[in-house]
Amino acid sequence: MTPKVEKIHKIAGWVIAGLLTALYLFSASGKLFLHPEQMEQMNLGDWRIIIALGEITSALLYLFPKTNRFGTLLLSSYMGGAIIIHMTGGMSIIMPSAILILVWVGFYLRTPDFFKIK
Repeated sequence: MTPKVEKIHKIAGWVIAGLLTALYLFSASGKLFLHPEQMEQMNLGDWRIIIALGEITSALLYLFPKTNRFGTLLLSSYMGGAIIIHMTGGMSIIMPSAILILVWVGFYLRTPDFFKIK
């Protein structure tokens, strides 16, 4: 890979990571402050604070390079749970699935060495 392509991958990875982190932080703030009733509708009202704190922690772990592996795994688990909730609630799984794919694309662009076979 040429240095120019590598630089573009890094920049794209950081843009994706920044946007996803902002998305997760906004989502967590909604659970905590803006729309807690949405969690009640999904019968998760008792868990909304724990879910929001997990979302914040996972997003921050994903953002920072030293911990992005852990953040990727945690966000993957979180999005897997979101997909299941959407499926059982009769909602579309397109959005949580697309976000899950973006989590992994961002991880790959920022840490391509992780996927190399040695």
